[in-house]
Amino acid sequence: MPEFKPPRPGEVAITLPPATDAGLVFIGRIRSPWPTPDDCPKNIRERNEIGIVEISEPYVQGLKDIERCSHVILLYWLDRSRRDLIVQSPSHAPEPRGVFALRSPVRPNPIGLAVVELLKVEGGTLTVRSVDCADGTPLIDVKPYFASIDSVPDARRP
Repeated sequence: MPEFKPPRPGEVAITLPPATDAGLVFIGRIRSPWPTPDDCPKNIRERNEIGIVEISEPYVQGLKDIERCSHVILLYWLDRSRRDLIVQSPSHAPEPRGVFALRSPVRPNPIGLAVVELLKVEGGTLTVRSVDCADGTPLIDVKPYFASIDSVPDARRP
């Protein structure tokens, strides 16, 4: 496990349980322009860099008809993120917030989510716009994005 900086003022770290409750299977990797998590953009809607999603061979058949989608949802494992901070002091907020009120990659189960534009499908490779994770990030799942059910225009945020 990598070494992390000590918590900032107002942040709270917890001791993680020794075992896991679920087993995940990584179905591929995401290739991006960002070598490390620190290089990644904080708001992907303000960026439009291209990324490559490489699907591992056993799962390529699951891409059948994915090219019908203009956008897809990527779920990925933020394998280089710390997992022990339950309260964080984000730079954009005046006071600490609970991890579940933040989109921070630092969380007990570091699962990332991005809605990306699907530009091209070639075999087991998806070319997408607007990835926000570090190069080589493990992929958990790909889902079609449906504006009719996935968008909530009047949602509020903290």
